[in-house]
Amino acid sequence: MLHDRVLVDPEVDSAERQSAAGLVIPATATGPKRLAWAKVVAKGEHVRQVEVGDRVLYDPEERAEVELGGTDYVLLRERDVHAVAERSDESGATGLYL
Repeated sequence: MLHDRVLVDPEVDSAERQSAAGLVIPATATGPKRLAWAKVVAKGEHVRQVEVGDRVLYDPEERAEVELGGTDYVLLRERDVHAVAERSDESGATGLYL
C-alpha cells in the first residue's frame, strides 16, 4: 500500500434491516445515506490513525473497489474514514473514536 491509502474488507450488509422498534425495512426502501463498516487489511506508510485489523466506518458512495485473489476489497484514503471502532479490554464492548 502506498501513501495514505487503506485497503478494507467490507462487511456484508443484509438486504433488509430491522428498526429499533422491530419493524422490518425492505432493501427497496430509500432513505438517508448510510455509512458502512469494514475491516482494515492493509495500510500505507503514511497512515497514522488506523491500524490493520481495525473496524472502520466509511461512505460506500466514495470508494474504489478492487479484486485481489477472488476477494473484493475497497480502497480508501485515510481521510475518507469517518470512525474507528475499538474493542475495550474491560467489558468487551465496542467504543467509537473519531
